[in-house]
Amino acid sequence: MSDVFLALKHWAKTGPADDFWLWAIGLLIAALVSFVFSFITLHRKRIIEDTPTSKIRSAAQGYIELIGHGQLMEGQPIIAPLTGTICTWYKYSVDEHRQSGKNSKWVTIRSGTSEELFLIKDDTGQCIIDPEDAHVTSVNKDVWHSSEVNPQGSPLAVKKKKTFFSGLGLNRRYRYTEERLHTDESLYAIGLYKTVGGAGAKFDINEDVRELIREWKTDSEALIKKFDADNNGAIDLQEWQKVRQAAYDHVVEMHGKQKSLPPVNIMTKTNDSRRPYILSAVEENDLIRRLHIYSVLLLSLFILCGSISTWLISMRLAA
Repeated sequence: MSDVFLALKHWAKTGPADDFWLWAIGLLIAALVSFVFSFITLHRKRIIEDTPTSKIRSAAQGYIELIGHGQLMEGQPIIAPLTGTICTWYKYSVDEHRQSGKNSKWVTIRSGTSEELFLIKDDTGQCIIDPEDAHVTSVNKDVWHSSEVNPQGSPLAVKKKKTFFSGLGLNRRYRYTEERLHTDESLYAIGLYKTVGGAGAKFDINEDVRELIREWKTDSEALIKKFDADNNGAIDLQEWQKVRQAAYDHVVEMHGKQKSLPPVNIMTKTNDSRRPYILSAVEENDLIRRLHIYSVLLLSLFILCGSISTWLISMRLAA
């Protein structure tokens, strides 16, 4: 160990400047990234710990935590593209192994993440989950290889069909990775909860009118054709009043229709970096434990990389 330390000390003092500063700065960047992600992970852990679990029927509007089971909505099922598994959410990638001389690497040639709506149900009701931009933790993950760009058969079938050529790596040009949330699977969710529609729904009429007019303005030709009463190719002040009135009448009518519909509960992202949107098939206590371990490991990496980089730079400058 002392020989390694002495060799590293000698390299720090006399090694090529380009190589030295590349490693020193790389370690500093690794330390900084580790610190940032350690803080983010610890913050998520505390948010989960501090947010009480709500029942869907009595949940307040805003940032809440739900625990239930994932279910599909009525209509077409959600099907994972690589395995053909019916699920509530998926994320996949197809990577190609590319070699150039002595160097080789995996390059992603196709990937995707499900953004289709599904349900979380508890013993009091149900809530629609919009998974867009959610941090998802799954327990169902398959990784397998083949010589075909499109997977042939299920991961289990491919593993059972291993041949002599598989051992030589001749059919491992493509790697497939797929994660899924399954139906009836335990689901933890924390995000922005809101109820849309119903007699108690509240609307901002003025904002909705402005938004509708902005939408109409995107098709100026249709707007002029509908509201240009004097056919002069433009909309004057009096005609703009008619545009506003038409937009107001349309918005009031739509609000009335929405209030007559049954209320729908939905959970989405928060647009607030301090309040993460998390979906997890891992139970809450296990998720908290994982986040704690990740934060400790990241903080340890920050201390290690930062200490080594600082020591290397101090040796260099003292030389």
